[in-house]
Amino acid sequence: MRQRPENVRNEAGAIDLCGFLFIIKGFVKVLVCYKGCHMMNKDMTPETETEVEENDFKPLSAEEAQEWRKRHKTFSIWRIVLAQVLVGLIAVLVAWFLSSKSQIAYSVAYGALSVVVPSLVFARGLARGRGSAGGAMVGLFGWELVKILLTVAMLVAAPRIVPGVSWLALLIGMVVTMKAYWIALLLRSGR
Repeated sequence: MRQRPENVRNEAGAIDLCGFLFIIKGFVKVLVCYKGCHMMNKDMTPETETEVEENDFKPLSAEEAQEWRKRHKTFSIWRIVLAQVLVGLIAVLVAWFLSSKSQIAYSVAYGALSVVVPSLVFARGLARGRGSAGGAMVGLFGWELVKILLTVAMLVAAPRIVPGVSWLALLIGMVVTMKAYWIALLLRSGR
């Protein structure tokens, strides 16, 4: 039996949309195959009634939404940045205490700064907010790109800023500071 290529019409003229990103009015919908590919007609309606899925979504009332907000407090991104700063400072003190070399402590400090400074820029960019959900999503990805580029630029500049940089200590400072996300999330879940 001959294999059909994906995303083509079958013999009946239906379109096989297995794994295809389908864009409708600005929203991206991902059609996923669970047990084989579902065939759809040209107007995007299922061929049989059994393929129609029940919609279990029920919107919350104003009171239910308010109760949900009370139970699920928002978590400020500034707390994560503060946790990163504190963890970075602790890492620098531990490195200085264990090695007794200022160069190791400077390298750990610069590694921590390579995480904290881009996080500050990212948090500031997100704090400005966007008017729509689409704008917020674009802002999130845009500021994440800025964060990555700033981190890379700081790492490229490390030998000039920290003469005699210890790359291992710098990497340890970065990794330990990045793990502050988990500490902040664990502290939040403990409440």
